[in-house]
Amino acid sequence: MEKRLNEIKERKLAISAELENADEKRTAELEAEANALLAEEQQLRSKTNLIGRLGKPEAKPEERKGEDESEKRGKDLLAMRSVTIATTGVILPDYQASDIRPSFEQVSSIVDRVTIKQFAGGESFKQPYLVGYGIGGYTTEGGNPAEAEPTFGYSLVSKTKITAYAEDSEELVKLPAASYDGEVRKGIAVAIRRKLAREILFGDGASGHFVGIFDDGATAIDPTSDVSFAEIDEDTLDEIVFSFGGDESVEDVSVLVLNKADLKKFAMLRDSNGRKIHEIKSMGNFGTISGVPYIINSNCAAISNPATQSGAYAMAYGPLANYTMGVFSPLEIARSTDYKFKEGMVAHRGVIYAGGNVTAYNGFLRVKRT
Repeated sequence: MEKRLNEIKERKLAISAELENADEKRTAELEAEANALLAEEQQLRSKTNLIGRLGKPEAKPEERKGEDESEKRGKDLLAMRSVTIATTGVILPDYQASDIRPSFEQVSSIVDRVTIKQFAGGESFKQPYLVGYGIGGYTTEGGNPAEAEPTFGYSLVSKTKITAYAEDSEELVKLPAASYDGEVRKGIAVAIRRKLAREILFGDGASGHFVGIFDDGATAIDPTSDVSFAEIDEDTLDEIVFSFGGDESVEDVSVLVLNKADLKKFAMLRDSNGRKIHEIKSMGNFGTISGVPYIINSNCAAISNPATQSGAYAMAYGPLANYTMGVFSPLEIARSTDYKFKEGMVAHRGVIYAGGNVTAYNGFLRVKRT
């Protein structure tokens, strides 16, 4: 795995160098390749971390088995630890599987694509951003020069506390076949990441909450720049791409965050000859629509769903780096057998202190359902 991680690192550096002179088409191709590399790298690092936590099993000599167990139990008693005083040979059925089959993807990759800033021990921080420049003007001889000061704004990122808690029984911990306890621990991290993925879009900006891209508290976004669609048709993607950014340029290809149902609608569009309007390249949670990168986020409403209310936010388009998530304390997952010792329950608790806000002027184009 280490060899593959080094290969990914070298390829990422090569992509960064090539991006400097890449045209729009090549940029989209490199973007898709980079996304795939980042996803693979994340999976490899997760495996590496898990191996590190589990450690390597040590062979136990057959002889002196009873003596070794007695010695260990004696040390545990001296250390005032809880020790096993009796065991019953519960026979496991021979049809029990030795693994747990995974489910579908549970977390949008938007969590890994926004700007992450570490502020260990902090409470909040302000991120300034440029709104625009002034314009020069005519001046008479001896007159005062025209005022042309740049306009600035700032976004406040405040600390919030996000937690997740779960319990499992000691029977699950001791099952030798499938690692239920490992899945419970993993589930804590997944639960917190799912919450972050939602809050990046829909955080309500209240005290102790994220400010989401779709929230009125995201003051860096001018609400009048929002666009609305009653349905998705052959012109929708172009309308979104060309509506984003300033009046003097068409911005580089950004990322479209949308519901899977709307992605399906883009894929089903046909011209008068029955040919596909868009070419969809899917790589799990992300991919491209005719070269435009997308990320699926199930928290988005779907324009293509008749039940979606008018005015509901359905998509966001822009560079995800325009959203900043401040991490004031890293994710910590603790495990305890003390809380419900009598019941034989094992408690797992995860906590992260983080906050987020849009930190670029009109950093995203927000799309509603008409």
